[in-house]
Amino acid sequence: MNAPEIQPVEPATPSPFVLRGRTFDAAHPAVMGIVNRTPDSFYPSARFGDLDGALRHLDRLVAEGVDIVDIGGVRAGQEGDWVEAAEEIDRVGPFLAAAKDRYPDLLLSLDTWRAEVARACGAYVDLVNDTWQGADPELVGVAAELGAGYVVSHTGGSAPRTDPKGVTYGDDPDDVVRDVLRVLATDAARAVSAGVDPAAVLIDPTLDFGKTTRHSLRVLRATAQVTSLGFPVLQALSRKDFVGETLDLEIDDRLEGTLAATAVACWLGTVVFRAHDVKATRRVVDMVASIRGDRPPAVALRGEPGTGR
Repeated sequence: MNAPEIQPVEPATPSPFVLRGRTFDAAHPAVMGIVNRTPDSFYPSARFGDLDGALRHLDRLVAEGVDIVDIGGVRAGQEGDWVEAAEEIDRVGPFLAAAKDRYPDLLLSLDTWRAEVARACGAYVDLVNDTWQGADPELVGVAAELGAGYVVSHTGGSAPRTDPKGVTYGDDPDDVVRDVLRVLATDAARAVSAGVDPAAVLIDPTLDFGKTTRHSLRVLRATAQVTSLGFPVLQALSRKDFVGETLDLEIDDRLEGTLAATAVACWLGTVVFRAHDVKATRRVVDMVASIRGDRPPAVALRGEPGTGR
């Protein structure tokens, strides 16, 4: 009897993400830790209203192997008070300055949709994380002026701090994927035209934002198609509502679901992962990179001659 033919399952090949001379790719995906300078972040464990507490958390992220740290000053959803630009700058600016002084080589990302906030904090910003699909059309130009990277997002056209309600993309379940691919391709090209280095343009399907749970699950399954657009992919999966609703779990119990989604996204070509749980995420993406064949094992002694293992 002939041996069965081996048919390997090929993972998607991601485009590298290059930021300030550092490269993240299939062999070394990036983990982006989170520091929320807000009193009302959806995940209480990520709230750091006082500067000293935020800096202690930064120390923990660095110790756990973080590659990039994303700093935000405004809650994404509608709950909580409205935050004007001046207050947002007051929340994020001092932390960015202290973080860059503490860790000069650490890559810092600013989570904002406002051009004036990015410009005010520009001396410390390596990446502009525009989570609201270019709501401020000047923001991408500011990123280019700063020589920073830029995150292109998909929110279905929702305004900043808008929770999804009655969201539809059409009768075909794949319509949401088509819209995500169209928006990300168009806005990534706009970022390049504005002067952002193509290798520093991250595209983010932005699960939960402007999407139902079914939408988010469908878009996650289509990660390889997002990867095929030719730009490095960011996924922000950490403890999100689509994980909670899928498993019927509250925020504190969503780690395992998050890590399952992370493994799938990594296999399908995502190279940057925004995460609250840096150590766990680092281990998952490194393991997937090794299963893919892109990263060698850190130690490979088992069964080798003379090891006794």
